[in-house]
Amino acid sequence: MSLNEALFRTVVNWDEVPEDVIRPGVRRRVYSTDEVMLCWHSLSVGMDTRPHSHDDFDQLVLILEGRANYFVDGVPHEMGPGSMMLVPAKAEHYIVPLTEPCINVDVFAPPRADYAAIAQRTVDDR
Repeated sequence: MSLNEALFRTVVNWDEVPEDVIRPGVRRRVYSTDEVMLCWHSLSVGMDTRPHSHDDFDQLVLILEGRANYFVDGVPHEMGPGSMMLVPAKAEHYIVPLTEPCINVDVFAPPRADYAAIAQRTVDDR
């Protein structure tokens, strides 16, 4: 069964999505359909940053709460609630929370293959 079939007409609250502690100061929840993936992050001031890039996909960044500097190719972009930015494939990027909690939602289309098993847990837990 596809993720879409399992989730059609199903209301899901972020609080119902399994949460993982990625490293100190970083918590993640992943919700995905077959076409798009949302990754909810709760970030703490002083967390370890992990500059990285994605070769195969863009990343849409949305800040829901708090303030952060979002670095793309070494350039900081101050973001706050409601701020969005598209990070192109291959661009090095990372986030530095300025206030907490800083809630960041990343959107990936198509979904990240490396997070597929994490996303499946939302369906399995229902």
